[in-house]
Amino acid sequence: MSGTGKLIGVGVGPGDPELLTLKAVRAIESADLVAYFAKAGNQSNARAIVADRLVGVAELPLLYPVTTEIHRHDPAYRSAIGGFYEQAAATIASHLEAGRRVAVLSEGDPLFYGSYMHIHCRLAPRFASEVIPGVTGMSGGWSGAGVPIAQGDDVTTILPGTLDEDELARRFAGCDAAIVMKLGRNLAKVRCALQRAGKLGRALYVERATTAEAVILPLADKPDDAAPYFSMILVPGWTGEPKDAA
Repeated sequence: MSGTGKLIGVGVGPGDPELLTLKAVRAIESADLVAYFAKAGNQSNARAIVADRLVGVAELPLLYPVTTEIHRHDPAYRSAIGGFYEQAAATIASHLEAGRRVAVLSEGDPLFYGSYMHIHCRLAPRFASEVIPGVTGMSGGWSGAGVPIAQGDDVTTILPGTLDEDELARRFAGCDAAIVMKLGRNLAKVRCALQRAGKLGRALYVERATTAEAVILPLADKPDDAAPYFSMILVPGWTGEPKDAA
């Protein structure tokens, strides 16, 4: 370990500020510096969730150089995003070396599809660190929809919508319940994969879960393939009949 500061990954939940944990609130309010990710030119969703808790706290925006403009497999994307995380980690490290407590905000949970993990892997071996879990977007989604997602021996699969259609269809066919993250521009492809797997009729579309702008409807009833990044698809394994195992 080096320095006397502390790195804290703080899960701020899926959007509703009332879903912040008490531990997350204490970490934010006691931090010397609060860092958060955002696309250049856009506001940070994670910051918006905790805005009322940032009075008098120094802030460090970490602005992505690219998001979806370049395909994730393109070498230019990998170079840009890799360099961004290296620079972000170096900036945070300078504050940790100065003895500061740095809270890095993460929507949902920090170690579940979160950008924080790229900072954690680079800095946790060198500095004191802590991760504060948060309510995940998928949990907020199925709770808002009021849909039991899995029970008994149901096999639940979590998939990124960025997978190829054939792979999505194969995995949908082999599970009981499914959650699709990273939806965005992948909605049409995911819809086709669900249709091929015979599960389109069970799928729910959830947008901006837990917020006042939340949208929840059967995917089959959604008339278009437009979807913001913060949307998901839920395929409940629950069939309405209780099973022996809880």
